[in-house]
Amino acid sequence: MPQMFIFGLGYTAKKCADALIADGWRISATGSDGDVDFGDRNAVLAALRNASHVLSSVPPDRESGLDPVRDTYGRDFPTAWYGYLSSTGVYGDANGAWVDEASPTGSGRRSARSDADALWLKLQARVFRLPGIYGPGRNALDKVRDGSAHRIDMPGQVFSRIHVDDIVNGVVSALESGAPEGAYNLGDDLPASHNAVTEEACRLLGVAPPPLQTMDEAGLSPMARGFYAENRRVANGKAKRVLGWQPRYPTYREGLRALMARA
Repeated sequence: MPQMFIFGLGYTAKKCADALIADGWRISATGSDGDVDFGDRNAVLAALRNASHVLSSVPPDRESGLDPVRDTYGRDFPTAWYGYLSSTGVYGDANGAWVDEASPTGSGRRSARSDADALWLKLQARVFRLPGIYGPGRNALDKVRDGSAHRIDMPGQVFSRIHVDDIVNGVVSALESGAPEGAYNLGDDLPASHNAVTEEACRLLGVAPPPLQTMDEAGLSPMARGFYAENRRVANGKAKRVLGWQPRYPTYREGLRALMARA
């Protein structure tokens, strides 16, 4: 029976774990929902010895820029399958152009993430580069309902996104297909503006969209402002070709409709 050890059982990794358990995998993990304390070296090493596969969803430390998983346990990994949940933020700003896995990285606001991404590639991992993640409990419908949705007056702004279930499908496809190491962009087929997604959520809920505002008027946090500082479209062709992956929700429209039906 295959066994996956997951560093950081957060929102996305937990969905991956649930899918693998349903397929008969054994799962052990760190994180608030995991069964192993990241700081308990003996327990982590014991879990790694039993693991046939390793997946990390732990981002680099904000202050030091170091990857805590690689720096603490990288020398102790088994000879196994490695996966890393990275970010398409490694590509930086492309002025709205398309980027793919051959595009340069390291020029964006997340230099630590780019460094971690590169280190996992050197480890011969499958690196899944993820854009904006949405899904149950984390989506534009929820923001409209709770009054936190906004529209920013920035013509031409566009970004990619991915439903969490399609991330799970991508990771599982990589496992089942025996895909080679390397980077894989997992994003939907229709990059679009944040405003377009908010407007579609409002349409589904039958409410008027929020007014257009400047970033100052919207009172955006520095982190949110950073999001708007980068503009790119993320191509997913490699994941489709190599992993045999197809997004269940090819655009935000299908994704939001499915979330609406589950509410």
